[in-house]
Amino acid sequence: MGQAMIDLQHLAKQFGHQTVLKDINLTVNPGEIVGLIGPSGAGKSTVIKVALGMEVASGGSAKVFDTTMPNRELLGRIGYMAQTDALYDALSGRENLKFYGLMKGLAKREINREVDYVAKVVDLTADLNKRVAGYSGGMMRRLSLAIALMGKPDLLILDEPTVGIDPALRRQIWAELGRIRDEGRSILITTHVMDEAELCDRVALLLAGKVMALDTPAALKQHYQVATIEDVFLKAEGVD
Repeated sequence: MGQAMIDLQHLAKQFGHQTVLKDINLTVNPGEIVGLIGPSGAGKSTVIKVALGMEVASGGSAKVFDTTMPNRELLGRIGYMAQTDALYDALSGRENLKFYGLMKGLAKREINREVDYVAKVVDLTADLNKRVAGYSGGMMRRLSLAIALMGKPDLLILDEPTVGIDPALRRQIWAELGRIRDEGRSILITTHVMDEAELCDRVALLLAGKVMALDTPAALKQHYQVATIEDVFLKAEGVD
């Protein structure tokens, strides 16, 4: 299996007197997709921010590529898509992609090829030369995902990447995520779409700041004696 791409051990995070994460243990191995599911407010985005070094842990350890975070030198190997789009709306989609490609350290000769590829994956080719200010919310999400994909990062960390994306394109995006996994790269993805969780190699169920379960979708369904990951989610929450 090799060294874990993400290794969170006994991770805790407090904001003032509020404890958001309690003793989180989570790994993402080379060549796998791990889905992080849980209700709103469970701490999914906080797990991601601590893993990336955007927030400082209150306890435990967060390592990426066997290196304690934060570590700026590693950021070029990580493709990150946040819940909130960080885009330059006065620029076109193409200009945003080129800018972020340069920020990731891509050679200028590579950037046009990368832009064309990731735009095709997220179905933005026809809109690349439009200003982002004129994009719909769904188009902005697709552009943010394209930026995360730039440069073929070893690790993708995607926070609700398919919100506002239609089912046909969502299927296309998941096909691309599967190819990335098959190349030996790794993905940590948060989602509220339970049929997407079924496509992950392992699923982490986050409730009240703790990972209540971490296993394959099949094993989780067997453990909870239910037919779907959505039912796993509901049963773990105590919903009949």
